[in-house]
Amino acid sequence: MMEKRKFHMPTAYTILFLLIILVAIATWIIPAGSYDYADGIPTAGTYHLVAQTPQGVGAVLKAAFHGFYDAVDVCLFIIMVGGFLGVVMKTGAIDAGVSQVITALGGREAWLIPILMIFFGLGGTSYGMWEETMAFYPLLLPVFLAAGYDAVVGIAVILLGAGAGVISSTVNPFATGIAAGFAGVSLGEGILLRLLQLVVFEGIAIWYVSAYAAKVKRDPSRSVVGVGSGKIHVDAAQRTELTARHKVILAVFVATFLVMIYGVIPFGEMGLPLPTLGWWFPELSALFLVGGIAVGLIDRMGEVELAETFVEGCADLLGVALIIGISRGITVLMNDGHITDTILHWGEGALSGLGAIPFVLLVYLIYLPLSVLIPSSSGLATLSVPVVAPLGQFAGVGGDLVVTAFQSASGLVNIITPTAAVLMGALALGKVPYEKWIKFVWKLFAGFLLLTCVFLIFGVVFA
Repeated sequence: MMEKRKFHMPTAYTILFLLIILVAIATWIIPAGSYDYADGIPTAGTYHLVAQTPQGVGAVLKAAFHGFYDAVDVCLFIIMVGGFLGVVMKTGAIDAGVSQVITALGGREAWLIPILMIFFGLGGTSYGMWEETMAFYPLLLPVFLAAGYDAVVGIAVILLGAGAGVISSTVNPFATGIAAGFAGVSLGEGILLRLLQLVVFEGIAIWYVSAYAAKVKRDPSRSVVGVGSGKIHVDAAQRTELTARHKVILAVFVATFLVMIYGVIPFGEMGLPLPTLGWWFPELSALFLVGGIAVGLIDRMGEVELAETFVEGCADLLGVALIIGISRGITVLMNDGHITDTILHWGEGALSGLGAIPFVLLVYLIYLPLSVLIPSSSGLATLSVPVVAPLGQFAGVGGDLVVTAFQSASGLVNIITPTAAVLMGALALGKVPYEKWIKFVWKLFAGFLLLTCVFLIFGVVFA
């Protein structure tokens, strides 16, 4: 008798290619249309049908490549991070550093969870720290694995810590700032509601991850993936000597990450009297290239060894870079098929003539699928808020609540959708199957969804 074959969830690549095929099919079914644009911004009430441009087999095959070209800056950043980490790992400094951290914590590893999640949450709410978190997974996964947790805990600390902050963005210029500008409100309007949301969501996320981590620590069999799963593993019982050279390398290592964080924070837009570097992925890629070379020289690597080690490190994260490019291909295909504006127009029609509470709740619910199809928060804000915000005036809903609904939906979807490149990249690094992540996070997702509805109703009632 033949054994029944168990169903296995497809890889991230297969899931994304299936989504590309579904979007291509949609371009044959959904009417093509467009708004009139002024300086790249759609004008409400100007939607009109255009010639149908269905995307065929050739477009499907090329979508991932066009997406990769479109996202080449972030893809190269990820590859440079891989090269940098490859060199640092070769020196043994990470192993020694993790060993010392575990020894110093002496059984208090659980404190890392709230401390790090608050750090990432502050980054998420203040400047939209999201793509930049990719650099932290290879750094922190070994720590949590060595402490006896599973890869899900390491991923969740970063992803849900930053995610709760992004959902509750307060002064994030890349989501809240852009959306507020298009909604005709200041960045400060609605900030008290978003601050309350931040405290509640970050607190719940910390409790959720801490409870799961404690459960796994007590009984490893209750892990959704199995303890020790992950790309990098350091044995907790192993003690590696931390030499003076290791300490210098770790100092350069930490300094590189601190410079990265400082370089991307728009202090000027946040009203802070600090010089703004205005760095983005090209500058950050150069930073990690220089950091990798510096670490190699400190470790006295030869030119050939340093170059080969850096390239091997780049290869380790090439798969993550490909995932980011493929996911961007979905948006490219939608735009080429001219169905993005049609989907937005359907939402505009559904929102017309509603009362305040139904309007704001429906705005939020409409933004959930839109955020799946258009995972870029700044791109979604530019495309949709100029259309949605004017409708709020007729429903008695302020632009600040439209902004809160938009950013809450966009941030929430990022922690679960396969079109979120950061999520799929993080899971690839931790070797956590997508369905295992869904099994872990779905209750938190549902709780955040319902709580956001409560916050939006609260905002309408006390406006």
